[in-house]
Amino acid sequence: MTKATATAVGSIAILLWALLALFTVGTAPLPPLQVNAVAFAIGGALGLIWIAVNGEFAALRGISWKIYAFGTAGLFGYHFLYFSALRMAPPAEAGLIAYLWPLLIVLFSGLLPGENLRAMHLVGAALGFTGAAVLLGGGTGFEAEHLTGYALALCCAVVWASYSVISRRLSATPTASVTVFCLLTSALSFTAHLAFEETIWPETPLTWLALIGLGVGPVGIAFFVWDIGMKKGDVQLLGVASYAAPILSTLALILAGIAAPSWSLALASALIAGGAALAARASAKS
Repeated sequence: MTKATATAVGSIAILLWALLALFTVGTAPLPPLQVNAVAFAIGGALGLIWIAVNGEFAALRGISWKIYAFGTAGLFGYHFLYFSALRMAPPAEAGLIAYLWPLLIVLFSGLLPGENLRAMHLVGAALGFTGAAVLLGGGTGFEAEHLTGYALALCCAVVWASYSVISRRLSATPTASVTVFCLLTSALSFTAHLAFEETIWPETPLTWLALIGLGVGPVGIAFFVWDIGMKKGDVQLLGVASYAAPILSTLALILAGIAAPSWSLALASALIAGGAALAARASAKS
């Protein structure tokens, strides 16, 4: 697989994550950790089907437990920290801090052997973050009483950026390993759900469809294609392009009639598109 093809495959994750908010809204009033447990179980089940079709079960046995622990810590750690941050800080500010992860991916990629981090990559990432800040309300209401929540959101961003970039160093590990990451994340999420939440099951077909859609797309296929993109694609370009996710997510909510269009969406779109263009140009020169 060429670098360009792997980058294109990785970008599918960004498109799927654009449906995350829409499907998550559709799963209300189910508690988040329960949704996480079910969705990752579905994603893991899809992985098992894929492995069975390709006959890769033998390859899974040869993977170190340390890699399984690393992958599970990345997936579960990110979601647990994100949900915790949203509970302990205002969603707009916590979400903005959590969305530092694309910028951190670009910065961390400079530590990878053979990667060329150019100034335009950094400018593109900064434009993308500015666009996300415009879309998410600018984060103008930061208050000291929510410091713990902000810290958890920052940890969330660091965990996902680290997981994504370190995956590059594990390029010899088959993407099928993500199946185990998903199943273990589901098990940990279910345990945390039993400890902190009350179980509520969907009462309508639409809620079930949203939950299943979440598991198939944003919390299923997305992590497999992202793994391919991080291991074989353009890390910097994917990092900057990830800022398109909140834009596309908002557009999906608008099309569904859940959100209304605004000038902030247009401005954020322009900033993120400009940032992605700069990153693409920088990558083309590498």
